[in-house]
Amino acid sequence: MRDLTAELLEWHAAGRPYALATVIGVTGSAPRAPGATLAVDIDGTVIGSISGGCVEGAVYELCREALRTGRPVRETFGYSDDEAFAVGLTCGGVLEVFVQPITPEDLVPLEAVLRSEEQVALVRDLNTGATLAVGSWWKIGATFDEAVVAQARAMLEMGATGRRIIGCADREVTVFVESYVPPPRMIVFGAIDFAAAVTRIGRFLGYHVTVCDARRVFATRARFPDAHEVVVEWPNRYLARTPVDSRTVLCVLTHDAKFDVPLLEVALRLPVAYVGAMGSRRTHEDRMARLRAAGMTESELAQLHSPIGLDLGGRTAEETAVAVAAEIVALRRGGSARSLSATNGPIHAADGDIVRDPAVPQRPRGVAEHRGWSIIRNDLRRDRPA
Repeated sequence: MRDLTAELLEWHAAGRPYALATVIGVTGSAPRAPGATLAVDIDGTVIGSISGGCVEGAVYELCREALRTGRPVRETFGYSDDEAFAVGLTCGGVLEVFVQPITPEDLVPLEAVLRSEEQVALVRDLNTGATLAVGSWWKIGATFDEAVVAQARAMLEMGATGRRIIGCADREVTVFVESYVPPPRMIVFGAIDFAAAVTRIGRFLGYHVTVCDARRVFATRARFPDAHEVVVEWPNRYLARTPVDSRTVLCVLTHDAKFDVPLLEVALRLPVAYVGAMGSRRTHEDRMARLRAAGMTESELAQLHSPIGLDLGGRTAEETAVAVAAEIVALRRGGSARSLSATNGPIHAADGDIVRDPAVPQRPRGVAEHRGWSIIRNDLRRDRPA
């Protein structure tokens, strides 16, 4: 939703009614992940996207309906073999969407999420549309049970987005929690030409990118305009003092032992997502020997990706940056790093954030075929046994 911040705040300031459609569940292949958002205002203006075009028309009509009725709605779109290209996810996935008409009561928590400069979660009751913004120590919006708030804070701490069913029997509530946390960090060590290309692609992938080098003449803003920050400091000293977390990726591009070895002694003992180091096979073997001599264990050394990047056969700085980025994405998302044409099975992994899926009940109230879609229409009450 935050990718629509500027437009939504304009609508809020103008007092313009609108409906918000959010992907809350994905099964199989689908173009967008949970949390993708589309909004439609009272005049029919559309911003955002939830499926890259596959279901936009149908969701647009749901938004218009929600604005007319004032009631939220959930709808599940599934692939239909009969009319595969009429409307729908021809990639074969199943997509669940929650459409919510935004009320005046919703504006305060929504604005808190849109404007917050710290980590924040948006919580929505998928039955009533009640909306709550939750920070690390504060909350604004509708009243939710403390168990829901605690769950939202736990998800926020992990940066997780997804559905949760909380409580039991008549106190059960189904919520969708969207976590907004600062972007993950990419720290590029070594102010060389390859670093400029890696910095550009890192920023493109959504990382907050830092370039660090001890040599002031090379580590300049003019040479790295795409970096969020450029730091002149010995790499190992900077890494020892700067905040990192389990999403941080470290790209060591100096391939100079006096920088690499002290730096990797620090890097390989940190709880980060990725440590990659540039260099030839000979450089890599020499580096490993020096690290062993410095006391690094085999378990620690096993965390090192070196030579850095996937084998794409590239030679230019830009091609090398693509290889590095591809390795990071594959590791982050659990990809095989093989050509899709040489693999079988689903292209996208299943949504691991969904604990239980109430949107696909064993006995749906009604299933209708709609222009190539199998549509499971869920009303906003729990299904009772048939």
